[in-house]
Formats: sequence, C-alpha cells, structure tokens
Amino acid sequence: MWQVTFVELAELLNHIQRLHAETQTLELKAAGKGCPTRLYDTLSSFSNQDEGGTILFGVDEQQNFTEVGVYDAQDLMKHVVEQCNQMSPVLRPVFTTLSKDGKVFLSAEIPGIDVSDRPCFYAGKGRLKGSYVRVGDADEPMTEYEIYSYEAFRRKYQDDIRPVERASLQTLDAALLNAYLLKLKEDRPNLAKMDAKQICELMSMTKDGVPTLASVLLFSPYPQAYFPQLCITAISVPGTEVGQTGAAGERFLDNQRIEGTLTQMLDGALGFVKKNTRTKTIIDPQTGKRTDRSDYPMTAVREAVLNALVHRDYSIHTEGMPVQLLLFEDRFEVRSPGGLYGRLRIDQLGKVQPDTRSPVLAVAMEVLRETENRYSGIPTMRRELAQAGMGEPEFREERGSFVVCFPQTVGKPGEEPHPIDDADDDVYDYGTTAERLLHFCQTPRTRQEIAAFLGIKSVPYAIKAHVTPLVEQGLIVLAIPDKPRSPKQRYTAAQTE
Repeated sequence: MWQVTFVELAELLNHIQRLHAETQTLELKAAGKGCPTRLYDTLSSFSNQDEGGTILFGVDEQQNFTEVGVYDAQDLMKHVVEQCNQMSPVLRPVFTTLSKDGKVFLSAEIPGIDVSDRPCFYAGKGRLKGSYVRVGDADEPMTEYEIYSYEAFRRKYQDDIRPVERASLQTLDAALLNAYLLKLKEDRPNLAKMDAKQICELMSMTKDGVPTLASVLLFSPYPQAYFPQLCITAISVPGTEVGQTGAAGERFLDNQRIEGTLTQMLDGALGFVKKNTRTKTIIDPQTGKRTDRSDYPMTAVREAVLNALVHRDYSIHTEGMPVQLLLFEDRFEVRSPGGLYGRLRIDQLGKVQPDTRSPVLAVAMEVLRETENRYSGIPTMRRELAQAGMGEPEFREERGSFVVCFPQTVGKPGEEPHPIDDADDDVYDYGTTAERLLHFCQTPRTRQEIAAFLGIKSVPYAIKAHVTPLVEQGLIVLAIPDKPRSPKQRYTAAQTE
C-alpha cells in the first residue's frame, strides 16, 4: 500500500462529509480526547483483505461525522503502533497527518498481509477469538472455517486424500475402478507394470490400503452413504429470489436432490437444467439455417457445475454443505462451499494459473476425461455466454462460498426467434413457450400433460401462467368451456384459416 498524500487526505475528508458513512476499506475514529483502546478488530480485518484499509482519526461518527481533530498526533501514532505490535503477525502502519481549520487529522494505512500469513489476529485473544474479517463497514469475528481455510492453504492440506475409514476396496465399484486404472495406464508404461493395489496407493486412491475421499467420490456405488451432504441440491424458483411463491403458492417449480459419483452428479445436474429451461430454434432469415439455443449454453453450465464439484472445499468443516444449483426467472446460479483458494482473486479468474485445492481429484477427473484440467473452464464459460448473446458471467466470493451466476439469455442484437412450420410431430421444442404450447396442443391435452410438457411440477401454476393467457387470446379453446376447472377438461389449439 502506498502512502496517502496530504491532498488525498484532504479529499478523503471532503468525501466523508458527502458520504457520511464508513466503507469496506475505511474506518473512522474520533480520537479527540485520546487513542481508542480497541483498534484490534479493525487492524485484524483490514490486514486480512488484499486491499488493506485506512483508519482515519479526527472524525466523530457519533456526532454526524463532525471533524473534531485529534488530541495529539504524535502521541496517537505511538499508541497505534503499540496496538499494531500486539497483532500476530506484527503490522506496520503508514501514517499521514493533515492540518485543517486549526485541527489535526491522522490517517493510518493498514496493509493487507500475504495470504500465507493470514489470519492476522490480536495475540491477546488468540487465533480463534482474535481474528476478524471486514464485512461492509463492520468488523466481524472470523468463523472457525474461515480460519481453517487459511491454515489449509499455508500447510497445503489435501482433504481429497483423507482416508474414509468406513470404506474398503471391496466397497468400491470394481468396474468403475478398473476403467480408471486402464485409462491411467495408457501412455504410462511405468504404471502399466504395477498391480492395482500399488497404483491405487501411488495415485492416492488409497492411503495405507484405506480408500480416500477422492476414490469414494469417484468409484463408490453410493458416496452419500458416507457423506450424505456431498451432493447437489437443485431448485427452480418461481421468481427472482428464494422464498418467492408462484400463483398457487408453490415455493419451487422443481426441487431435486442429485446424488451419486461426481460423474453421475454432473450428468444429473445437466439433466435438471435441461428439464427446467427452454430451448428455442432460431431460423436465420438469410440462410434458412436452423440452430437450437437454450436459455443457458449447456457447455457453460457443464463447466460451472464441474468446477463446483471438483474445486469445492471437501474439508470436515464443509462436508455437511451440498453444492447448490438454483434456477431463477432471470438467472442461473451455482454455489459451492469454500471461497477462492489461495492467492487467487476474482479479477484474476481465467487469466492466471490458480492453486488447486484438490489436486488428486482434479487429476483423476482428467484421467476419466471429464475435465481437461487446463484451467480452461472460466474462459469457456465467458466464450459460450458471449456467443449466445448473453452478458458476462458473474463470479462472487461470499463468506464460505463461491458463486457463479449466468444472466438470462438476451439474444443477439436484432435477432428474433422464428417459429417453424414442421410436419414432424416430434419437433416441438422450439420458439417461445406459447409457440411450443400451441404446437403441442394441436392434439387435445389434459392439464397434467401440459404441466409435464413444460417440465413444471405445479399443475395449477402451469395452467395459470402459460395456458390461461392463450385461452383469453382465443389461441387455445376449452373442450368444456362452461366448466373450466373440470377434471375432464382438454385444451386444444384454435384452428386458424
């Protein structure tokens, strides 16, 4: 962190009068009568974030951000340094003073320390109680997991190779394990000379003969018998936030728990997204070429889910947390336990080679040809979304989790879907939902058939949201118009001349 100049400090004071608030990197202290006795929380939280932070003395937040000045800048610096010396590791603040309207102001810049030295904590409280993280304008105690995550990176813990004592080689799926071993031996002559037990031990599929977490996740007939929450929970929400309800009061349009090996969970997640999103067929008016487009490019969806499964945190602190897949009206999100690993920052995603939290699992998935393991996932997501005319994928690091968010498809400028006049009755998954329904209802359909066709579990919601508007427009007619709620009701597309 560079030192704030006198001009910058003056501008900062003016900014505070306009803003009337603290920020992620700014803490205000009055210090009109003496040095604040508790700076430890802020010293810890600022040093534990990459950008560090600035403590500005001489502004009283409790008096509507009045500029009161400090009692004695020289003495104040001495006491701040004393408190910095009680931090572990010791902090070295950078001071700047400014005289304004007969008052003296002091800024103390607290540099962010390297990830390998975190968490910085107040030695008087110890690591567990003296470590803090900045959340908005507040200093919050770090959770046990947040503290562990720094320790895991510093000591290079590999949770993917911790032994699963309840498992044995006999409890693994022999066919899956043998297929892995055969692929592993390809172009590896030294491994080809070894027997299965030797290879499993060498490649960390077992540790002292006991299957590791990686092998259980890849080759167990049912990994969730050992770790019930190492799964995917997938929901489709009738709104833009969890908790919003649909027309019939339903909280979820679809709700599924996806289990199995990593490969099976990946396939299950893709199936869930396909089931709960639309596919449009676009006709190029100039060439007549027909192309299908999903709400979300499935290649990008696959990369997001795969990254979550391979790179999530598998420590004992998060083994009770599933990967979450959420479909909203306006976006698709994948949430995985554990934030970014190591020194990697959000703005570096897809641009620098990251540290790998679970290297054995990542290599095994490469051997199984599920992933390239060449750090191409983020660039692939960006490329696929751009080609689909969508905005940039959003990446967020929240406390204890990492979020990938895709915006809803907006389409390429000037491009509109063109409905297809196709005699093939099997071709119905195109255009808007209304166009699909009209094609589907060329044959009289029940309420249940329509809901199943749309992939919506709530029959009342499917009818109210998608069918009733078409009935009101005269595009769909009722077989029993005087009894619209009749269980024998059938819905048929109106005949057009």
